Amino acid sequence: MLLSPYRVLDLTSKKGMLCAQILGDLGADVIQIEPPGGAPGRQTGPFYRNREDPENSLNWWSYARGKRSMELDLDTQRDVFLELVKRTDFLIESEPVGSLQKRGIDYAALSKHNPALIHVSMTPYGETGPKSSWAATDLTLLASAGPLVVTGDEDLPPVRVSVPQAWNHAAAEAATGALIALHERHQSGLGQHVCVSAQQALTLATQSNLLSAAVGESTVERMAGGAKAGELRLRLTYPALDGHVSITHLFGATLGPPTQRLMEYVYDEGFCDQETRDKDWIEYGLLLMTGAEPIAEFERVKNCVAACTASKTKAELLQAAMQRRLLLAPMFTIEDVVNSDQFHARRYFTKPEGDSPSARIQYPGPFARFSATPLQLNRRPPGIGEHTREILSEMKAMPQVQVKGGESPDPTPLADVKILDLMWALAGPCATRTLADFGATVVRIESSTRLDACRTIRPFIDEDQSPEKSALFHNVNAGKRMFTLDISKPEGREVILDLVRWCDVVAESFSPKAMKALGLDYETLCGVNENLIMLSTCLMGQTGPLAMFAGYGNLAAAITGFYGITGWPDREPAGPYGAYTDYIAPRFNATAVLAALEHRHRTGQGQHIDLSQAEVAMHFLTPAILDYTANGHIQSRSGNSDPYCAPHGVYPVSGDDRHIAIACESDAQWLALCSIIPGLDKSDLTLLTARGRLARQKELDQLISRFTQNQQGSDLEDRLQAVGVPASIVQNSPELVADPQLNHLGHFVTLPHHEGGNTVIEGPRIHLSRSRSRMDTSAPTFSRDMMYVLNDVLQYDDEKIGELLVAGVLE
Repeated sequence: MLLSPYRVLDLTSKKGMLCAQILGDLGADVIQIEPPGGAPGRQTGPFYRNREDPENSLNWWSYARGKRSMELDLDTQRDVFLELVKRTDFLIESEPVGSLQKRGIDYAALSKHNPALIHVSMTPYGETGPKSSWAATDLTLLASAGPLVVTGDEDLPPVRVSVPQAWNHAAAEAATGALIALHERHQSGLGQHVCVSAQQALTLATQSNLLSAAVGESTVERMAGGAKAGELRLRLTYPALDGHVSITHLFGATLGPPTQRLMEYVYDEGFCDQETRDKDWIEYGLLLMTGAEPIAEFERVKNCVAACTASKTKAELLQAAMQRRLLLAPMFTIEDVVNSDQFHARRYFTKPEGDSPSARIQYPGPFARFSATPLQLNRRPPGIGEHTREILSEMKAMPQVQVKGGESPDPTPLADVKILDLMWALAGPCATRTLADFGATVVRIESSTRLDACRTIRPFIDEDQSPEKSALFHNVNAGKRMFTLDISKPEGREVILDLVRWCDVVAESFSPKAMKALGLDYETLCGVNENLIMLSTCLMGQTGPLAMFAGYGNLAAAITGFYGITGWPDREPAGPYGAYTDYIAPRFNATAVLAALEHRHRTGQGQHIDLSQAEVAMHFLTPAILDYTANGHIQSRSGNSDPYCAPHGVYPVSGDDRHIAIACESDAQWLALCSIIPGLDKSDLTLLTARGRLARQKELDQLISRFTQNQQGSDLEDRLQAVGVPASIVQNSPELVADPQLNHLGHFVTLPHHEGGNTVIEGPRIHLSRSRSRMDTSAPTFSRDMMYVLNDVLQYDDEKIGELLVAGVLE
């Protein structure tokens, strides 16, 4: 296994448990430390066969699979804990900021016992800064980071995904950070403190739209199943006879051709005329923006599409999508997901070993397929303290962690890593952006004739829609060496092969047959670099009946069940904002590459990684999937209500479409809320428990809304946080750009653009205590680094470069 030599102490008890599970899935020995009686996360449902018992929590099972459990009081059994720390490579925790320091077991203290320790902290807002001590929940973090404001119906408050997402984003980011620190430890022999802010991690799910105000672009507003900017409404959700489908119904050089194919289908089925079919779908966005095409006409076009899809079943529409290469996907329920032919063909869902109830149900399977070291997900979730005696007896034989190293030659931890980036859009390039941030040399190949989709997607600098002005493209490709090359020609292919000889990793996101058609498949590339690591990431994976199904993260979000669990119960599915799985997959892509590099460091062996965007995303829905495989219950959308917390909602404040998210996770927080909001009666005995408040949550929501609607949002936010109530105004781009916590963490970075002016990108989301990140010096543009790649990387002479110019492969 990839991480088999390493041990992890997991102190997470409810939030961020996915981080250690990812490391465990990669082969690390994960010891879940639980307080006597079990961790608080065991009290959260749903429960197996609806039996409310700490041993039956499906939420706990979701992220405890693959771990061993040890009951340990960190204060009264401190000597045992410290002996474990000496024998541990990673410590993972999501404790309140400052709490471990008060107990004398923070990184500064623990690193004295084990200088090689990699300590990973997941916090709501960061270890330091003006919001570092703020109370937070899934809902308030989503409000603070930007995804919430653009999710839901425009005439209702913003709405969250009904299965909590915030801490999974932080956990996946933290797993990447852990492996970056491990890579650096091989050089220095020292561990370090890895810090991840959930708010920062969640900003990825805005698809760079939080940058709009910084670059002079209009602000995106929410629209169920789409988004709107000004009067333009982009619709992604359409009806079907038996449910709904998601369609990427957009324009431009990259997305216009699929829309043309869609309109040809609508015409062939008799739902539009020839003139509608033959509109200029490449320039259509410009026509709408200039008024040459009225917005009302685009609304009519969308109605034609809706009439067509409403006459077909989801299965018929999926078949048409496969035959005609349409960017269309059915919106699956959780039941549809578990019974999908695609996931069955890939044997994705798995049962762990054992005979307990937790081993009798199916779980999401490996997040990636490694050709040389397949992931083995065999260990069932443990009972409370099940392995305490086993671990105590093993401790005598466990060696203390000792790593040889010296002074690192470069302060960036991945300075020795070389990557050939053949990816495009979001899910792949976001991963290599992270690796470039921490020192990897990434040569990014693109074409000036087949534009990367991100070059055609907002936000644009000063609303200039030319290919060099997309801040989204700049954001996901900063730090890379930009090289424009025609790889369809033999001479271009030879340049690629020379780069393969140079690199450690090839990363590509073409459809499964494309690389083979170019003569650049893994087997061929191993012929020129036998120890090569190659990441192939696409929507559905390299095999299965939907392997050739191409598209973006909104389509994978539909197929994996996210749409059905996002929105209001009495409305159509709203779906999470944009290409949602494109915001999940990058962390798993980066982690997979780092794990493969770690394995090659020990063995010299490269391998091929098959990573399905849909399959990694399902790890963010595991509790809902287990609720179905264990109980037969199909979870659906539930607005902003929570089965265990009340009040829990998004409430209006003063201003146009302004809101504040408020959530009470404890009785103490309820009493604190009563001290701020008139009309909430703390003496009412029926409201002193969560069960009582849940029974009256509609009444409570009305009382709170009547008060908040006349309040200034940020003032109310401060007052609530001052008494310990989790609250956040719902922030959009203007508020995010000015957010003091994000600015404290260096989240926004200004870069000069070669055409004049500046662009703005996001800074790294991972913070390391010793190692430095590296920022780009200018906006990434076409062939900005061509001569660096040709001269410094490939060592080509002038004659060779001249031959390439004559051949026309240097675009």
